[in-house]
Order: sequence, then C-alpha cells, then structure tokens
Amino acid sequence: MPLAGVKKTRTFSLDPEVLSEVERTKGEGSASERVNYLLKWALEMERKAALARESAEFFATVPEEEQARRAFQDASLKTWARE
Repeated sequence: MPLAGVKKTRTFSLDPEVLSEVERTKGEGSASERVNYLLKWALEMERKAALARESAEFFATVPEEEQARRAFQDASLKTWARE
C-alpha cells in the first residue's frame, strides 16, 4: 500500500476533449492535480450514488414488510381475542 502523500506515476489515455477541458480548467495547479481532483470527486459521486441505490433498494421492501407485519399483528389479535 502506498504511503500517504507518495504519488505513483501511471499512464492513462485521455480523450482530446477531456484533456482540453482539464487544461482549460486547471487554473494555477497542474493538469495532474486537476485530474486527481476530478477523479476523487467522481469516485465520491459514484460512492454516493451506490449508497443511494442501496438505500432505495432497502426501503423499497419496507411497505411489503409493513403489510406482512400488520397481517401478523391482526392475526395475533384475533387469536388473542378468541382465548
């Protein structure tokens, strides 16, 4: 695992449009700093989207479970009422 602050050099191919936009928006920093910032931002957005999907999937089953729980409660109440 790389140490914090130690950068590893890799080679990636970028579309000319992407490279042009990176150069245009890099400001005072280097193109590498801009690409790292954008990649970290994109990875964070991807992580948040995955969490949102997971949350939506989890809560999508709640109404079904709620209906099943209520049916169980109703049946239990009827059983207790007979005793």
